[in-house]
Amino acid sequence: MHQVERAIFDLRRGMTVVVIDGDTRVLVQAIEGAGEEAVSRLAGLAGDTPSLVLSRHRLAVLGEPDARRLARLPLAEGTDRQRLVDLAFGLAPEARIGREALARWRRALEPAQAADRAALALMRRSLLIPAALVARVSEAEWSAVQARLDDGTWLAVRADEAEQCLEGGVGMLKRVSEAQIPLEDAFDCRFILFREPDGLREHVAVVINEPGQGDEAVPLRLHSACLTGDLFGSLRCDCGEQLRNAVADIQALGGGVLLYLAQEGRGIGLANKLRAYTLQDGGLDTLDADQVLGFGDDERRYGVAVDMLDALGIRRVQLLTNNPGKMAALAEGGIEVVERQALFGSLNDHNRRYLSAKSERAGHLLDAVFTGDRDSTG
Repeated sequence: MHQVERAIFDLRRGMTVVVIDGDTRVLVQAIEGAGEEAVSRLAGLAGDTPSLVLSRHRLAVLGEPDARRLARLPLAEGTDRQRLVDLAFGLAPEARIGREALARWRRALEPAQAADRAALALMRRSLLIPAALVARVSEAEWSAVQARLDDGTWLAVRADEAEQCLEGGVGMLKRVSEAQIPLEDAFDCRFILFREPDGLREHVAVVINEPGQGDEAVPLRLHSACLTGDLFGSLRCDCGEQLRNAVADIQALGGGVLLYLAQEGRGIGLANKLRAYTLQDGGLDTLDADQVLGFGDDERRYGVAVDMLDALGIRRVQLLTNNPGKMAALAEGGIEVVERQALFGSLNDHNRRYLSAKSERAGHLLDAVFTGDRDSTG
């Protein structure tokens, strides 16, 4: 996976990566910052027509009736490539394209191949928009591409390895450092930092007091990082309040663990979260905004959380959450969820639509927030 880890950073810098699937070589470039010039350049380097690879979520937004998997859209000369690139990026409103043009666009879609799936996995892992420019390398251009690989200008990765990159550091987390850090609501706290092998994400276990004694279930909170809410007190979500309430609740329960996971914006990253906020300002809810950008309802994965609990010797937990998905993920990883305790923030005019979408569409257990029955523990 070492080559994949390097490829992630090349893509984030706007560089081209070569994905290899058997005898097929494909040039891959991130859609971010790409324009007509980038499309034409990729066509010249590969000697073949570039294509856009789009996620099934973005295809569904654009009206594809069979959007069960990702697909590839050829960008032939003579088409308005820049408009299609903007459309893939979620920049151009669909209404501006027109129904007839969108129908022609959908008819041109081709099934995605292994290299296309690998390209989109790399984009997601890189926290970039989940759309990619790809071009299959022709026989005529292969020697020139090989020369760039040989001199280190470009990097090649295998498609099967790239497809697996979304699992990230599962089974490979490294325990890096730790320190005692007293908090306002919990004086006896130990922060333990874990790093994933690609170096892109670091997660922190906040151990409060001395949990895990005997066979008793350990109070646990899985908290996804939220810069705007946790640090700046954003009113658009309840994350900051949930974080502070979790620390206070764990302390009141005698001690436990808070896992602070680098999964900003339900796993889409801060840049995409801010893009989604802008779309929400235009009237979309939090789930629809993510889908317009090409993401699913929740891109988070909890394998690293299971690994962190394993490293801490914790197998039975009392989970502080309103999200049944977290309970299921831990159980799938072999962690016994003995009990669930609700954990709420405050309802306000800025986060009402956000919390409603989580409750009504994502299945979060938030009835008590809207009824005012904050003592409900579920």
